[in-house]
Amino acid sequence: MRRSLGCILTSIALAAGLLPLFGCATTPSDATDPAENEATPTSEASSEAIDAPVTPSTTGALHVEGAQLVGEHGEVAQLRGVSTHGLAWFPQYVNQEFFTELRQDWNANVVRLALYTSESGGYCTDGNQGELEALVQNGVDFATQADLYAIIDWHILSDANPLQHLESAKAFFAQMSEAFSGNNNVIYEICNEPNGDATWADIKAYANEVIPIIRANAPDAVIIVGTPTWSQGVDEASADPLAFDNVMYALHFYAATHQQDLRDKLSAAISVGLPVFVTEFGICDASGNGRIDYSSADEWIRLMDELNVSYVCWNLSNKDEASALFKPGCAKASGFTEDDLSAEGVWLQSVLRGEIP
Repeated sequence: MRRSLGCILTSIALAAGLLPLFGCATTPSDATDPAENEATPTSEASSEAIDAPVTPSTTGALHVEGAQLVGEHGEVAQLRGVSTHGLAWFPQYVNQEFFTELRQDWNANVVRLALYTSESGGYCTDGNQGELEALVQNGVDFATQADLYAIIDWHILSDANPLQHLESAKAFFAQMSEAFSGNNNVIYEICNEPNGDATWADIKAYANEVIPIIRANAPDAVIIVGTPTWSQGVDEASADPLAFDNVMYALHFYAATHQQDLRDKLSAAISVGLPVFVTEFGICDASGNGRIDYSSADEWIRLMDELNVSYVCWNLSNKDEASALFKPGCAKASGFTEDDLSAEGVWLQSVLRGEIP
């Protein structure tokens, strides 16, 4: 989230009093920002999700059943991977060699392409739309060649309410869903982090217009919808879900800020059948910087793995902040060693390889 330029349920009560999540994706400066059936996974399903390779070539096109993301044969499919930072600011990591490295060395199976809509260089402000569209399209192509799933992320943040750029979103997703209508690996995330005064009613109104645009070209694609309060409001979505199939709902967390209360909210949402996808998380605080909380981060990973919830970690950059996966002095765009990784990068690589927690 930062703004400058990733077996068994128990009954858990919803917790009140969430801290606001200032997403961890920032603008280029260093300013901080401030799922019908209950689907309790069995231990057998959980083991399958973790042990079997979940990739487009083996699992195929994904869809949603109850609260679970599943493959084309109905097997549980958990995605675990990484998100770019803003494509306008850190485009160098969108390359074939690195995406192949993510799959083969890091053991990731999904990459998220974060297209900022606002901020300097944003798609709906002063960014070069042609160049940004090419970055997204190249990113999907590289992911496809690397056997990764790809999330196309309409990264609203400072613009707060997705209705602000509704017409631009409709045009963008019409273009992308047409371009990738034949792909089995593309997921559409239509609003990263609604926040401020944006209500669930606003988000539903936006989604009810954008989803049919995508469905016209990609009728079975999985679509992820952000939730209120920087995508922490999955309780509001579970109380009044959208009337579309193959839709999931975003939850975002930063481990040093968002702890047991938000973990309880995730568990409660899954227990009533809401399909949740953690499309962005970090192990530092909600600014995308500050202290790292390994204990809370490990608790989050244990819970998400237990529930077969997919997750994507923020962010692929060498920005001087705790949520960046590479050290500030690292100028590489591929071929990374452990010495090139930040503390979060070392931790994440171990998680994706199954070494921790």
